[in-house]
Amino acid sequence: MAFQNVTLVGGGVLGAQIAFQSAFKGFHVTIWLRSEGSIGRTQPKIDLIRQSYLKELAGLRANLGNPSYNYPRGIVDSMEGLDAAKIDALEKQVEEAYHSLKITLDLAEAVKDADLVIEAMAENLEQKRDIFQKMAPLLPEKTVLVTNSSTLLPSAMADATGRPEKFLALHFANEIWRFNTAEVMGQPKTDPKYYGQVVEFAKQISMIPLCLKKEQPGYILNSMLVPFLFSAESLAANDVADPETIDQTWRLATGAPSGPFRILDVVGLTTAYNIALMTPGADNPDSNAGKILAFLKKYIDAGKTGMAAGEGFYKYKK
Repeated sequence: MAFQNVTLVGGGVLGAQIAFQSAFKGFHVTIWLRSEGSIGRTQPKIDLIRQSYLKELAGLRANLGNPSYNYPRGIVDSMEGLDAAKIDALEKQVEEAYHSLKITLDLAEAVKDADLVIEAMAENLEQKRDIFQKMAPLLPEKTVLVTNSSTLLPSAMADATGRPEKFLALHFANEIWRFNTAEVMGQPKTDPKYYGQVVEFAKQISMIPLCLKKEQPGYILNSMLVPFLFSAESLAANDVADPETIDQTWRLATGAPSGPFRILDVVGLTTAYNIALMTPGADNPDSNAGKILAFLKKYIDAGKTGMAAGEGFYKYKK
């Protein structure tokens, strides 16, 4: 079955991006949110994503004929054959995607004809299980479910879905229009048929499917990234060096364009906080994990939750 109707459960940083990219690629997309307040937080994200796509297209227009340009892989397949007329069409596609997105607070309405539901809520197992249990009696028989959880295993939620054979994980990197990876990870009860359908969907929205052979906390990317970010957080939380110096050290020593705290701003400090909560010793304020939580909480309590908020460890124009 080819998916047509896609529902996002959650409109956070990645939820909004997945929704927009799916709409950009021609899918009918609905975003379910819990409250009016959530709409107030999600709509500005969608507005910003629209501007990001248009900015990327302006960059492509300015670099026509430059085969070495670092193009956004989720927006165009290559620079070859790209011309002004095609960019005009892509700009129209962005506007169509922006205006086609539907937002609703009615869960039954959101999933009533969904071919694919993508759960993209905060990293909280009980909240994820709760929403899957609420969705279960509302879903059509055809619906396939995936979680975009960055650290939790799908097997920890599978029984709550009521359809474990149609449930697996599909994890995206931030700024998916440029960093177009899609990690696909099943759980013991996932039917290979539906695994294959999700792989095909990833390709249809211009992602590169990265297929895992078995469950792994953190998938491939976060199995490498989370320890790296945790090490940086530990240095700052223990007052070894400030975030700017830690970032500078990493950039100078490796040639990387961004340091760990710039990456954390993109990921979002709330997500980093939720991941730290799951670390052994997190309930002890004197432990390393406890110090990291206190360090992150100072920024979160001040509203400095990352790039999407306009400020995290760094300030950004909104």
